[in-house]
Amino acid sequence: MSDHLVHRRPALSKVLVLVPTYNERENLPLIVQRIRSNVPDADVLVLEDNSPDGTGDVADQLAADDARVQVMHRAGKEGLGKAYLAGFAWGLEHGYDALVEIDADGSHPPERLPTMLAAAEGADVVIGSRWIRGGKVVNWPLHRKLLSVGGNIYVKTLLGMPVNDATAGYRVYRADALRAIGLDGVDSYGYCFQADLTWRAIRAGLRVVEIPITFVEREIGQSKMNPDIAQESLRNISRWGWEYRRDQIRSIGERLAHRSKDDR
Repeated sequence: MSDHLVHRRPALSKVLVLVPTYNERENLPLIVQRIRSNVPDADVLVLEDNSPDGTGDVADQLAADDARVQVMHRAGKEGLGKAYLAGFAWGLEHGYDALVEIDADGSHPPERLPTMLAAAEGADVVIGSRWIRGGKVVNWPLHRKLLSVGGNIYVKTLLGMPVNDATAGYRVYRADALRAIGLDGVDSYGYCFQADLTWRAIRAGLRVVEIPITFVEREIGQSKMNPDIAQESLRNISRWGWEYRRDQIRSIGERLAHRSKDDR
């Protein structure tokens, strides 16, 4: 779509970057420094899930040293989705125009955030995408690339979504988009949370755009991905796809029945 046809949204004056953490004491200072360097006018909210490695103490020190950094201490590890939902609620309550999802491990480059925020001038949701032209992944084994690409093709095909990286975790949401999505009904809390919100945004008629990024696998600490998370995602996405296709078939049947009645 050409720029002159894109409806411009209001300018973003208050941006909140949400950084969920669990056992990220070494990574957290690095990612916060990169965020603050690349988007100095944005605020940072660390969503700390009571890490046993002392990440909470590191976060508190960062907040003490920088007025634009704040910490939400949570009771424990409840899943990525619940952490982000808590951060979204806090950000909306405090009047932010845009809320950003970014991993603490450095895999999402803060250097791309200015471009993503600029893209939000003409979009409701901006996704930092690995699987569009210009995007790539560094330091992933082949089987993990195949799993991610295959999973996204499955999501795109089953749900009919025009999004190539619906599972991506690097995003900008305009505040109005989050309100339109309806966060109260979100019941997925693992990594399929991202696909869930993408699906909700598409169904709400919101404009979702993808910006290419280079995703770099973490160098410090361990990945939070595990087979249980993958299975939860597969179950939920399959259920949504079945419900979506069932409703499509039902709608077609109702239209045909109505047409047949009119032809009598």
